[in-house]
Amino acid sequence: MRRRMIWGALALLAPVGARAAPTDSFARIDQIDRASLVMSVETGIVPRPLAATIARALDQVAADAAKPGAERPDDYLRIEPLITAIAGPDATRMHSGRSRQDIIPTVLKLEQRDRLLALAAALNATRAALLAVAEREADTIVPAYTNGVQAQPTTLGHLYLGYAAVLARDADRLREDWARLNLSPLGAAALGTSSFPVDRNRLAALLGFDGPVENSYDAGQLAPMDLGLELTGLAGNLATIAGSFAQDLYAQYHQTRPWILLREGALTGPSSIMPQKRNPVALYALRMKASDVVGAAQAFVIMAHNVESGMPDYKRNQDEPPGRTLAEAAEMCRRWTRVLDGLVVDRARAADEVAADYATTTELADTLQREADVPFRLGHHFASELVSYGRGHDLRPADMPFAEVRRIYAEAAAGSGLKPDLPLDEARFRAALSARGMIDAAKGLGGPQPAEVRRMLAGARDRLTADRTWLDARRQGLDEARARLDAAFAALTREP
Repeated sequence: MRRRMIWGALALLAPVGARAAPTDSFARIDQIDRASLVMSVETGIVPRPLAATIARALDQVAADAAKPGAERPDDYLRIEPLITAIAGPDATRMHSGRSRQDIIPTVLKLEQRDRLLALAAALNATRAALLAVAEREADTIVPAYTNGVQAQPTTLGHLYLGYAAVLARDADRLREDWARLNLSPLGAAALGTSSFPVDRNRLAALLGFDGPVENSYDAGQLAPMDLGLELTGLAGNLATIAGSFAQDLYAQYHQTRPWILLREGALTGPSSIMPQKRNPVALYALRMKASDVVGAAQAFVIMAHNVESGMPDYKRNQDEPPGRTLAEAAEMCRRWTRVLDGLVVDRARAADEVAADYATTTELADTLQREADVPFRLGHHFASELVSYGRGHDLRPADMPFAEVRRIYAEAAAGSGLKPDLPLDEARFRAALSARGMIDAAKGLGGPQPAEVRRMLAGARDRLTADRTWLDARRQGLDEARARLDAAFAALTREP
């Protein structure tokens, strides 16, 4: 049993779920060749009868490469001889007006956009999981911290809506990245186009791009750099906030009585020597993957930094950043979702953690100003003195003797021109120190009060629905473009 638990814990460090391997560079180049051939026939670069011969050769090369154990070259110059061996040297006319300098960036973009959409799907799932917890725990009072010290009470729903807001901004960035990413370099040739009538708009449409990168030098020599930085920056943003979330949970495991934990079983692992341990394996799997993403993001900055334009440093294959960075970020989001789905909250313990300290004394100062016209700074000074007394005598706020409260107020008011009598009766004083009372009294936009949490939750769900619709539309657009390319290419294989 213990062995199964240990191996189960180790499995949490592996990628989540069974996912198909990404399409390789060979298949991407084949897709580019098919689009190039269709365009070349339409513009008269390649005669129609020759196009049929080339098309059948491309089909044969693809079929041969699909056989078990077959080589799948990732360089056009290694694929071209396979084509000419079938169709003859005239098949190289398909390459007119092209270069590896535009083919390679196109291959990278075809892969990066698929990985960006996979990241969008994983990010949407994490956001949905956050919102599910936020709705379930909308009224669960928990302590919130600033500078590592308990600051004020809020609700877990309010806290997690905060994280959801960050991820919604990252979803905005992702959509903005897509608009710049989904532009085609193909047809730029080496860097200055060519004397052939290459239709770059048609190439872009056949490959599902929204259009071409206009400047042909930018297309292959500059855009891979700045877009790579943009994509890795997005991934780094996500990883940073994921790390913050993980650390917030980790802090609970330092306590003997945590108020939020991972469900025991598949998400936790035992110790080989300490029977009491329930290690949060899924949590540190999330944290480590976030570190992987940050590392991969920084690696691309270093790869692209201080090199001449047109160099290959920032145009490497998808096993390197930024392609790898996007894949790692999607895996990180999947791990984050798994953690969220496995959270167990002890509401009574969370409320007790708040009640054990003086996190509600801000509301005491606010109440004195609001209801008794006591200047805020004087009310704050009184509340601070109250805290010092309570902690010095090992008292919780609820256990503070009211006689001592009145005495401390009189001392705080001395010399201020205010009456020494505390202007709150005992019931009102204790209500002001209630965590529920403090939360319900909040009136500001975006606060933890129930009405605001419900409003923000509804807005977050609407944004998520819109982002899912956007993702579905992008995927459908790519599917439709591929279907159009397949149909146009299939027409070439038939004799004219």
